[in-house]
Amino acid sequence: MTDTPARLLNLLSLLQTPREWPGSELADRLSVSPRTIRRDIDRLRDLGYPVEATKGAIGGYRLVAGTAMPPLLLDDEEAVAIAVGLRAGAGHAIEGVDEASVRALAKLEQVLPARLRHRVSTLQNATLPLTRGDGATVAPSTLTALAGAVTGRERLRFAYRAGDGAETKRLVEPYRLVSTGWRWYLVAYDLGREDWRTFRVDRVSDPLPTGARFTPRELPEGDEAAYLVRSMTRAQGEEVELDVTFEAPAETVAGRLPAHLAPVATGAGTCRLRARSGDSMDWLAVRLTLLDVPFKVQSPETLRTHLHHLKSRLTEALT
Repeated sequence: MTDTPARLLNLLSLLQTPREWPGSELADRLSVSPRTIRRDIDRLRDLGYPVEATKGAIGGYRLVAGTAMPPLLLDDEEAVAIAVGLRAGAGHAIEGVDEASVRALAKLEQVLPARLRHRVSTLQNATLPLTRGDGATVAPSTLTALAGAVTGRERLRFAYRAGDGAETKRLVEPYRLVSTGWRWYLVAYDLGREDWRTFRVDRVSDPLPTGARFTPRELPEGDEAAYLVRSMTRAQGEEVELDVTFEAPAETVAGRLPAHLAPVATGAGTCRLRARSGDSMDWLAVRLTLLDVPFKVQSPETLRTHLHHLKSRLTEALT
């Protein structure tokens, strides 16, 4: 193989397999001499790839962890698997999958060949996910479009459906994508209304980057974290005060609930959840039941009613 860039890419692809490669085997694979392999290894090191060499009668090379993340080469199956996983997580705002995952998905889908993009879409369309809450899901293509506009500081047009069903067209300067562990939100400056707004991403459709760049404005409150919390609270609509006690340690309950529902320890092996929530009562009733720990709802009464209805439905299903 006389094409040095192509040979380096092939060599890097081999080294990213988790094993040690004897120099002679690499030379055979790439149809070059062991001396050429040694020179190519030095080139990769100069590019920042930490290639470790072992001494011995045969000797070998392997790629090890360095101080920075080097670019990865993925084969078709690996690229499809990663894209499907990121799409599934991003589309349903699974807790722990945040903006970084969406940025990774945007980068990957930007360079996926058409044949692989089609395979990813086909696989996802043939899969039926079990969702929670009000069933609101987000098209990964919408998320990646928003993430690209946020990263590129590019003005964005989209259609938006409000909570009352009203449809509007928006032109915004997208500032940040935020996941609450249940829903995605876009914090943006709305140019038509000349004010900051928070949009539920599952209500966004037809996002179109305009190509016009902008300089980010300062958030009105100054405290970014506080503004994001307040803006998402307003976007969630009508909320209720939750008051639930659990006969289980706080860390156990917290590990099974979304981040915005955090109980506080009240004793050895007990805790209490007091929080405002815009989650649906049906979802809260099912989620609390699935915690598999004893609990008692102090308020609201509507949640107690939903739990009674859930109990009745389960009892009927078992008779």
